[in-house]
Amino acid sequence: MPHLPHHSPAALPLIDLPGPDVIVRRLHHPGRWISGGIVLLLLAIIVRAFAVGQIQWTVVGQFLTAGVIVTGFGWTLLISACALALGVALGFAFGIMRLSENPILRFAAWLYVWIFRGTPVLLQLLIWFNIALVFPRLYIPGLVDERMVDVVTPFVAAVLGLGVNEGSYLTEVVRGGIGSVDRGQKEAAHTLGMTPGQTMRRIILPQTVRLILPVLGNSAIGMLKFSSLAATIAMGEMLNAAQRIYFINGAVIELLFVCAVWYLAGTTVLSIGQYYLERHFGRDAATATSDRRGFWAWARRPAARGEA
Repeated sequence: MPHLPHHSPAALPLIDLPGPDVIVRRLHHPGRWISGGIVLLLLAIIVRAFAVGQIQWTVVGQFLTAGVIVTGFGWTLLISACALALGVALGFAFGIMRLSENPILRFAAWLYVWIFRGTPVLLQLLIWFNIALVFPRLYIPGLVDERMVDVVTPFVAAVLGLGVNEGSYLTEVVRGGIGSVDRGQKEAAHTLGMTPGQTMRRIILPQTVRLILPVLGNSAIGMLKFSSLAATIAMGEMLNAAQRIYFINGAVIELLFVCAVWYLAGTTVLSIGQYYLERHFGRDAATATSDRRGFWAWARRPAARGEA
C-alpha cells in the first residue's frame, strides 16, 4: 500500500488558506446564559431576603469585635489546634499499628477505629465530659491522685472528644498513605542496612506526610468547625459565648451571624495556608520526579566509548 504524504496546515498552498473576507461565526451557548441567569436570580432573592428580613445589622457590627466573642474565638482556635495535634499523633500511631506484624497491635488499632469512628462525635464529647461517673479518680502511683471531675474540665473533654475521634479517621488515612509508598524503597533501605524503625522514620513517613497533606488540611478546616460542638459541654468557646449573649438580649440571628463571620474568616485563612503548603510540597515532588527521570534517561543512554 503506497504511503500517502502528510500535509501539515503550514504546508498548504496559499490559495487553499482562508482569506480575510471569511466570516467567523462564534459558537452559541444558550445553556450558559440560562444557567447564569438562574444563578443570578437566586442570589438576588437571597440577598433581598437578608436585606428586608428582621436582622439588626448594627447589632452584628457591634458584637463582631466584642471582647467576649474575640476571646471565645481564641478558645476555638486553641481547642482546634490541640485536638488536631492529638488526632494526628493518634492517627500516625494507630496507622503504623494497623500495619504491624503483631496481631495484638493490629487488633487494638482496629478496635480503636471501630469504636471511635462508629459513634457520633457529639456523643463522645458527652461521654468524656461525664467520664468521672465511670472513673471517679485519676490515680497513677507516685504521679497523680486527683478527682477525675477536676482533671477532665470542659476544655480537656473537648480536646479529648474531638482529637480521639479525628485520630480514628486519620488512622485509616495514614495506613493508606503508608501503603501507597513504593515497596521497592523499603526493600532498598533494608539492603542498605537500615532497621525497620529507621526505614519508617527516614523513608516511609516523610513521603506519607506529603501524600496525606491535603487530607490534613481538610482535617484542620473541619476541626475548626467541629469545635463548635464544645458549646454543648459548657466550654466557653465562641458559639457558647454567643449563646450566653443572645439568651440575655434576644438577638439570636445577629449573634449567629457574628459567629459565621469569624468561622468563615478562620476557614479562609486555613484554606489559603493549605493551598500554599500543597503547592510547596507538590513542587518538591515534581522536582524529585524530574530528577529521577533524568537519572533513568542518563542510565539508559548508549554507552560512550571507554565506559565499562
